[in-house]
Amino acid sequence: MKIGINAWSFPPGLSLGEQLDLAKQAGFDGYEPAFDETGPLSLESSDSEITAVRGQIADAGLSITSLASGLYWKYPCTSDDPVIRDKSLQVMKRQLEVAALLNVDVVLVVPGCVYASFASAPPVQYDVAWDRALEAISTAAVHARSCKVRIGVENVWNHFLLSPLEMRTFIDTVNDPYVGCYFDVGNVIQYGFPEHWIRILGSRILKAHVKDFRRDVGTLSGFVNLLGGDVDFPEVMRAFAQAGYDDYIIAEVGAYKHFGDQNVYDLAAAMRRIVGRQGG
Repeated sequence: MKIGINAWSFPPGLSLGEQLDLAKQAGFDGYEPAFDETGPLSLESSDSEITAVRGQIADAGLSITSLASGLYWKYPCTSDDPVIRDKSLQVMKRQLEVAALLNVDVVLVVPGCVYASFASAPPVQYDVAWDRALEAISTAAVHARSCKVRIGVENVWNHFLLSPLEMRTFIDTVNDPYVGCYFDVGNVIQYGFPEHWIRILGSRILKAHVKDFRRDVGTLSGFVNLLGGDVDFPEVMRAFAQAGYDDYIIAEVGAYKHFGDQNVYDLAAAMRRIVGRQGG
């Protein structure tokens, strides 16, 4: 199993080139860029600019693991505002197109939001959110097939799809080979066990984020560096093996307040230990 790192795991202010150099030096195999409203990979980017980014990552000696995006917090597909729901769908479609240009196989999509304390929108009725999310993901799946890129529905702190049974039912209801789960190991620790999710979701897992979390904190401050929380990584890795998952595990962990570059080295070392790889 190879190890990757998400663009949000670097100290703020680093250029793409500086992120890539640091990831390579730390010993990562892959890099997960983020799709945004502005920047090198964004709604504003031309196709030629996107392929240039692909070349820059390849020149750094890294593979592109997948394509993440934080835009779905601003544009949730479950919003009560039909304008925002339409914008969310347009974001999904363009993210899929960008991923195709990058030659990656999976995009990370947040399937809407019932409620999040860090988002500005009011709560959405749960069953309404379910229906809207199903409609949006099913519609986007048609575009995913044309792009030959799969949609990974992520489990996040959105008060939605709160159990592996719900996530499994959601994916199976969409019933499209281009839709699966982008599983985040640390996001379920507050209310579950990642190894349970992995075994229940099985082959539906398309990509995996890793982070760690302390249950006794129980808030966003409970997210800690890898091996510092309550994730039972040996059991998680056994569950991945049982599920037949052998793709990337990708670190999505905030940088240290001071000496943020050291965090990237520490993440790589922890991930090598987690996957049973020795040395650099």
